[in-house]
Amino acid sequence: MIFQSAMIKELAIAAIATFLALLGIVLSTLLVRLLGDAANGLITSLGVVALLAFTLISFLPSLLSVSLFVAVMMTLSRSYRDSEMVVWFSCGLGLTRWIRPVLTFAIPSTLIIAFISFWLSPWAAGRADEFREQMKGRNDVVQIRPGVFHESRSTDRVYLVEEVAGRDNLVANVFVSSTQDHKPSVVVAESGFQERAANGDQFLVLKGGRRYEGAPGDPEYQISEFERFAIRIETADVKLLSPSTKATPTLDLLLAPTMPHWAELSWRLGMPLSALILCLLAIPLAFVNPRSGRSLNIVLALAVYMIYSNFLSIAQAWISQSKVHLMVGMSGVHLVMLLLLALLFMRRSVVFSWRRWL
Repeated sequence: MIFQSAMIKELAIAAIATFLALLGIVLSTLLVRLLGDAANGLITSLGVVALLAFTLISFLPSLLSVSLFVAVMMTLSRSYRDSEMVVWFSCGLGLTRWIRPVLTFAIPSTLIIAFISFWLSPWAAGRADEFREQMKGRNDVVQIRPGVFHESRSTDRVYLVEEVAGRDNLVANVFVSSTQDHKPSVVVAESGFQERAANGDQFLVLKGGRRYEGAPGDPEYQISEFERFAIRIETADVKLLSPSTKATPTLDLLLAPTMPHWAELSWRLGMPLSALILCLLAIPLAFVNPRSGRSLNIVLALAVYMIYSNFLSIAQAWISQSKVHLMVGMSGVHLVMLLLLALLFMRRSVVFSWRRWL
C-alpha cells in the first residue's frame, strides 16, 4: 500500500534523526566521564576509545527503544496537527488500522534490540570489565602524569616527572622519593626509561642524576652521583574475576538458573518487549488537538516511558531478591502496560465513534 510505505518511510526518518540526537548526547556524556578518568591516570588514551565503544554497545538497546517510541509519537502527532487524522477518521478508518504499519516498522528494529540485549551487550560488558582490570594492573610509571605527584601501590614511593613521551614512556626531569628500612631517600635525574630484565621484572632506569639518602642533619646523610640508576617498578597481578551478571552470556544464565540470573534474563527479555509495546502505546498517546498545543501528550508519553522503564528495573531487583514470584516479576509489568494499551485504544475509539455519531 502507498499509505503503508509512506508511513514506514516517515517513521524511519524520524527514528534515525532521534537516534542520532540521543547518540550524540550519550557520547558526549560518556566521553567527558572517561576523559576525566584518563586525566586522573585511571585509564590510558587507548582505554578511552575502547571503553567508550564497549559502554556505548550496552546503551544501544535503550537508545533504540526510545528512538522507536519517539518516532511513532512524532509521526502521528504531526498527522493530528496537520488534520490528516480528521480525514482518516472521516473515511471510516479506525485507530487500530495504524497498528500494522507501526508493527511492520518496529519488528525488525525489535529483533535488532533482542540480538544486542541477549548477545552483544553481555559480550561488551565482559570486555569492558576485562579492560578495566588490565588498566588496574599497569605499572606505576605508566600511570604517572607529568607535573603531578604519584604514589606507588605500596605507598612507600612517590614519583614526579616533568614530561612523559614516546611509546616506551620515556621520562625527563625525574624526582623519586622513597623510604627503605626507615631511611628516606630522594633521587633526581635528567631522564629515564623503562627496561625489562631477563626474569620479567621491570625497572625504571635513570640517567645522569643524584641520590640523597638519610635525614637532613644526620651524620650518615649521603649524597651520591650516578650515570645509571635502576629502580624496580611495582606491577599488580591482573585478577581473573568471574564475570558479573551483566557480562554473563545468556546461555550461561539459562544453564545456571539462580534468582540473580533470572533477574538479568528478565531485563534482557524486557528490552525488546518494552520497545514493541511502547511503539503500540505511542499510537493512542500521540493524540493532539490541532487547536491546542501538543505539550500535554509529550509529557504524558515521557511519563509513561519513565514509569515503564523504572518498573522494569524494580521488577529485576525484586526477582533477584526473591521478593516476587518469578513469573509475576517477568511478565507483570508488561501485562499492566498491555492492559493500559487496550484501555487507551478503547478510549480513543469511543471518543471518535461518538464524534462521528454526533
